[in-house]
Amino acid sequence: MNIQNTIETKVKEGFLALYNTEIPTVEFQATRKEFQGDITVVVFPMLRYKKGNPVQIGEELGKYVVENVTEITNYNVVKGFLNLVIDDSYYTNFFNTIYDNSTYGFVSPKADEKAVMVEYSSPNTNKPLHLGHVRNNLLGYSVAEIIKAAGKKVYKTQIINDRGIHICKSMLAWQKFGKGETPESTGLKGDKLVGNYYVKFDQEYKKEISQLISEGKTEDEAKKEAPLLVEAQQMLLKWEAGDEKTVALWKEMNSWVYTGFDITYKNMGVDFDNLYYESNTYILGKDVVAQGLEKGVFYRKEDGSVWCDLTDDGLDEKIVLRSDGTAVYMTQDIGTAIQRVKDYADVGGMVYTVGNEQDYHFQVLFLILKKLGFDWAKQLHHLSYGMVDLPSGKMKSREGTVVDADDLMVEMTTTAQDISEELGKLDGYSDDEKNELYKTIGLGALKYFILKVDPKKRILFDPKSSVDFQGNTGPFIQYTYARIQSIIRKANFDYSKPVTIDLHEKEKELLKQLELFPETVQQAAANYSPAVIANYTYDLVKEFNSFYQNVSILGEEHQDKKIFRVQLAKKVADTIKQSFSLLGIKVPERM
Repeated sequence: MNIQNTIETKVKEGFLALYNTEIPTVEFQATRKEFQGDITVVVFPMLRYKKGNPVQIGEELGKYVVENVTEITNYNVVKGFLNLVIDDSYYTNFFNTIYDNSTYGFVSPKADEKAVMVEYSSPNTNKPLHLGHVRNNLLGYSVAEIIKAAGKKVYKTQIINDRGIHICKSMLAWQKFGKGETPESTGLKGDKLVGNYYVKFDQEYKKEISQLISEGKTEDEAKKEAPLLVEAQQMLLKWEAGDEKTVALWKEMNSWVYTGFDITYKNMGVDFDNLYYESNTYILGKDVVAQGLEKGVFYRKEDGSVWCDLTDDGLDEKIVLRSDGTAVYMTQDIGTAIQRVKDYADVGGMVYTVGNEQDYHFQVLFLILKKLGFDWAKQLHHLSYGMVDLPSGKMKSREGTVVDADDLMVEMTTTAQDISEELGKLDGYSDDEKNELYKTIGLGALKYFILKVDPKKRILFDPKSSVDFQGNTGPFIQYTYARIQSIIRKANFDYSKPVTIDLHEKEKELLKQLELFPETVQQAAANYSPAVIANYTYDLVKEFNSFYQNVSILGEEHQDKKIFRVQLAKKVADTIKQSFSLLGIKVPERM
């Protein structure tokens, strides 16, 4: 039990003893710098249960806590705030239990605990990954790692959108204009080559529309009757009918794309435990519709289409099967969710990392699955996130104006190189070491910039400002980590044994911050928010830098103090590394 839990128990106990009244919760906050104390109990909410002067109640509770909690040595009351002073021995004892614990803050999953499946990325096979996918992948991967660190077994997955008219557009354009080009013959990554033909389709399609309009067709007629679109629709019908040549082309072009995706994922530092493909899942869900009709969850309209009426739940009616018997996306998502639980019997919940334009879709999906009677449907979460904008404006795949994920990662590495060379601190590095460092800094900057923001908020991404060695940035935190490694390398004495010292104020503040780490991991998991981890790490680094500027570490004459400060610095570095691992960010040993 940590000190806050102990204090909460004693405050509740004291309130009952003093006023013969129970309070359900105790509100805490950090003690303001201008007052003496380490943790503050807020008295005002207690006035709902006991009328009186908040200062007097604070005084009486403070006296009770000091008498009943050995670690609390003193108290003071400022208006309705009870400031408690925690004895140094509590923090040194706490530190001696964690300083050599390599998994501090992380919880191992229990054998009988249900697993969580986290879905992210979910790209289309007609184009390379772009900036929007970058936020999706970084969020999904990080949330999966955080949930795992909080004590759950996790499966990372994606559903690859590998079928449909958009895929046929790339295939048809390659067939017509490709002249047999391959990734090998062009030297292009496969996803980029296929993406070029998606853009090519749109260019040629627009020409056909203009031609038809000049011949007297309306714009709507021209869009529907353009020969390229008609041919793409016919290609889709052939694919659905299993036409041998069409399916062979589809497999070949998709294989190019998958090879390209694998390179991007590796460079981005994300991975998956299993993959689902829409070409397999689009037929799922129809049997569930039949079961739902029997249960009365769905109803059939006169035209034969099947619907779910959600108006009593504040939503609308949702189609789950067309009148011709074909499925819609909702049907497919219902079927896929059920299939995943069949595939992984220990899955008890799922997290879908999908942009906020799909908020309503997931509201409906989760509600339908609950109505169908699946217990695990109560443990479904839509990790909804805002768009990423660039100063140049909005991206459009079909027009070829997207910010390519690969290009962005290269740009980040180059920006890190330019800034590092300006600072001129890389003497003695080999070219390979420099290149690895530029990549670590550049990708760290990108990931931190995106993950420090609450997922729901829209981001304006500026590559240059993200690679700043000052302020709330990845490189600033990486630099602090590297600085600590330098201190450790110079510590030419044994600092492995625990010691007890009188704490400097700055040491105490740093220990308070370290104590928050396990709770922070749990909070980030509960809120599906890497931003909680990112901003905790920044606060830890700020606290360390204040400590570093105010006390001597290796220059300290008192041996036990010197040992303690090296141990403390090392634990801060370990915690930075742990935190950044949850964000998918590497830390450099030197910078």
